[in-house]
Amino acid sequence: MPNNKKISEITSILAKGTQFNGDFKVKGSIRVDGTVEGNIEVSDAIIIGNEGVVKGNIKAKQAIIGGKVEGNIISDEKLELQKGAEVTGDIACKILVIQEGVIFNGKCEMKKS
Repeated sequence: MPNNKKISEITSILAKGTQFNGDFKVKGSIRVDGTVEGNIEVSDAIIIGNEGVVKGNIKAKQAIIGGKVEGNIISDEKLELQKGAEVTGDIACKILVIQEGVIFNGKCEMKKS
C-alpha cells in the first residue's frame, strides 16, 4: 500500500492577484493562488488554490489542483484534483484522486508504484 506522506512546509507562495510570466523552479513546496504563464518545476509539492491559474506544464513530487491548469502535469507520487478544478492537458502520476465536480480533458498515464 502506498505511503501517503504529508506535504512538507510550503516554502513559496504566489498570492491571489499576482501574475508571473516565465518558467521557474522551486526547491520545496509552493502554493499558487495567482496566475502563472510558464512551466513550473517543484522538488516537493505544488498546491494550486481554487483561484489559481497555471498556463504551462507542471512537474512535482505531489500536486493538489483546486484551480485551473492549461498544460501537462507530471506528479512523481500523488495527484489530487479537487472539486472545482479544471485541467486541460495530459497527466501522469502513481496515485490519482479526482473529486466530484472536476473538469479534466486530456490523457492519463498511471505509473507503477
